Amino acid sequence: MAERLLDVVGIGNAIVDVLANADDDLLVKQGLTKGAMTLVDAARAEALYAVMGSAIEVSGGSAANTVAGLASLGGRGGFIGKIGNDQLGGIFRHDIRANDVIFETPSAKSATPTARCLIFVTPDAQRTMNTYLGACIELGPEDVDAGLIAHAKVTYLEGYLWDPPAAKAAFLKAAKAAHDAGRKVALSLSDAFCVERHRAEFRALVHDHVDILFANEAEIRSLWQAESFDQALQATRGHCEVAALTRSARGSVILVGEEVHVIDARPVAQVVDTTGAGDLYAAGFLYGYTGGRAPYDCGRIGAIAASEVIGHFGARPETSLSELLLAKF
Repeated sequence: MAERLLDVVGIGNAIVDVLANADDDLLVKQGLTKGAMTLVDAARAEALYAVMGSAIEVSGGSAANTVAGLASLGGRGGFIGKIGNDQLGGIFRHDIRANDVIFETPSAKSATPTARCLIFVTPDAQRTMNTYLGACIELGPEDVDAGLIAHAKVTYLEGYLWDPPAAKAAFLKAAKAAHDAGRKVALSLSDAFCVERHRAEFRALVHDHVDILFANEAEIRSLWQAESFDQALQATRGHCEVAALTRSARGSVILVGEEVHVIDARPVAQVVDTTGAGDLYAAGFLYGYTGGRAPYDCGRIGAIAASEVIGHFGARPETSLSELLLAKF
């Protein structure tokens, strides 16, 4: 139980990221869809790991990255996600707690290993992700601490986790607990391929349970099967209180009722790796939102956080986002 009010509790996949440089030829040889996230089994994960070059291993997972970014900004967060009782699980638990994030979810009782995401980063900074979900899929409603949810201003749900039936039940339990306590629920659509698999369910989830929606251009167009971004934006109206829609180098658009706020992306010296850009944008936006900032300022903070993470390998901040915010905001 949190000792004081939290800003955000994230619920998502507890994953250790394995990042390595790669060229386009390797992606073609391995039959990988550039820029996409593909779910793989244990055997495929081992095969891909064998062809990776020198790699960096860091704790990751979309919602976990967001909560870690929030903590770097000075916010207070918690995380709910399932890890295995293994070395990678221990690394994940240590890393997220070292970021001053509350993480009390018990490890899986089975022998299922901790999830890992094999990320091939090409010279254009695109990341191609191959995820073995491992213990993540064992998360269920019994892992949702309703008391922790009630102590958070926002509960942030990771769309990637929507696949397993038990996780769906966990999401709905968390959303109900949040709303029963007068709190808000946020959802990240996570990936266009994820949206395609669950379009009807995601539409119902957004309309019935979500207050704040995060999506990039491909995801929001897929959700509404829209031919253009503007069409997708209009289709989003009335389904949630706030929609934060990111457009990579074209910045982001915040939709609040009839208001539309356009935020420019922040320039960076060099884009090294786009892994985690959306996660850190959500961190900045939610930091502003839970701090009572105006929607436009929330988007600006999101842009600042995202600009830091794309300047280096990995999806967690390497510099203090709170100090960066003071310098840039």
